[in-house]
Amino acid sequence: MKKIGIIGAMELEVEELKRKMEVSRKVEKTSMEFLEGTLNGTPVVIVRSGIGKVNAALCAQILCDTFQVSHIINTGVAGSLKNEIDIGDIVISADALHHDVDVRVFGYPLGEVPQIGCLAFPADKHLVELAVSSCKEVNPDIHVYEGRIVSGDQFVSDKQVKENIIKNFQGFCVEMEGASIAHAAYLNKVPFVIIRAISDKADDSAEMDYPTFEKAAAAHSAALVEHMLPEI
Repeated sequence: MKKIGIIGAMELEVEELKRKMEVSRKVEKTSMEFLEGTLNGTPVVIVRSGIGKVNAALCAQILCDTFQVSHIINTGVAGSLKNEIDIGDIVISADALHHDVDVRVFGYPLGEVPQIGCLAFPADKHLVELAVSSCKEVNPDIHVYEGRIVSGDQFVSDKQVKENIIKNFQGFCVEMEGASIAHAAYLNKVPFVIIRAISDKADDSAEMDYPTFEKAAAAHSAALVEHMLPEI
């Protein structure tokens, strides 16, 4: 039986989904509140993980261990790494990696976690296809892209940092949780997809853009999550 775990780092990324779901129980673990129930006729567990890679990984593992979810969706906002991806557009993960992991001294590529066996964690192709098609249907006024999402424990708002990340990883957008959720899902063999609405351009304008556009960006992401659930 399918049960979809839905993670957002911040409350605004999941508040609309929580409002629409029918809650059957609430469970608190590691200072996170997990709401279990149904959304759009689909069994779900929705949770705000908190910001950063450790919070995100803990949250994903609890979804696997305590709730035995069959799939994981991470919804939220991110900074664009490509000129053509504008504020308001959506990026669906082809894969995800950690841009702040550096063990090159032992022969690993920049970004690869030692002894895992891969540089980037591949998203589930069926979930990716569903996310892309759902976005086109419910958000026809914006563009949707499929590509690499890169994560690190920093809010990227410096042009030089952004350029280095683009050069090293060819990412489509940058944020602070997706790769850790992908990492946990990969180790637990749970299909996942990361959905990111663009709230800023991850450069010197990021601090100005982010507060203005984050709410609208999160709403776009939440709408497509709700729409795709029955098709999983």
